[in-house]
Amino acid sequence: MGTTCAFCSIVRGEVAAEVVFEDELTVAFLDYKPLLPGHVLIVPRAHVATLAELPDDLVAPFFGTVRRMARAVEAGMAAAGSFVAINNKISQSVPHLHAHAVPRWKGDGLFSTKLIWKRTPYESEAARRAARDKIRRAVEALAKLEQAG
Repeated sequence: MGTTCAFCSIVRGEVAAEVVFEDELTVAFLDYKPLLPGHVLIVPRAHVATLAELPDDLVAPFFGTVRRMARAVEAGMAAAGSFVAINNKISQSVPHLHAHAVPRWKGDGLFSTKLIWKRTPYESEAARRAARDKIRRAVEALAKLEQAG
C-alpha cells in the first residue's frame, strides 16, 4: 500500500505539510485540522496501518519521536502539558499509524465529561507557520540538550 495513503504522500514529499521534525524513520508535521494550535502528528516513514503492525525494530524509534514531539509542543507552544494519543482503526481518519501530540492548557476545552475531539482551526496560514516554527525551534533546542546530556 502507500500509493494512495495521504501520509505516505507527505512522507515522500508529494503533498505539502508543515513538517516540524524528520529523521530516517519518522516524520512529524502539524495536523491540518488541529484539536488545538500546535497539534502534531507523528508517523513512521514506512506504511504501517496500526500500532499492532509496527515492526519491533521501529517501536523504539517511533516512540522516541513521539516523546520528543510531546516535549517540543509543550516548549514550542508554551503549553502547560500535552496529550498524546493513537487511534487504531476506530476514529483513525488515515489508515497509516500516527500519534497525536497536542499541547494542553488548563481550561482549553479539549475534555469535559468525555473526550471531545473538537477541532480548532488555525486563524490563518501565518498562524500555522508560526506554530510550525515554534515547534521546530523547540525540537532543535531539545536536540542540543540531549546531545549535551
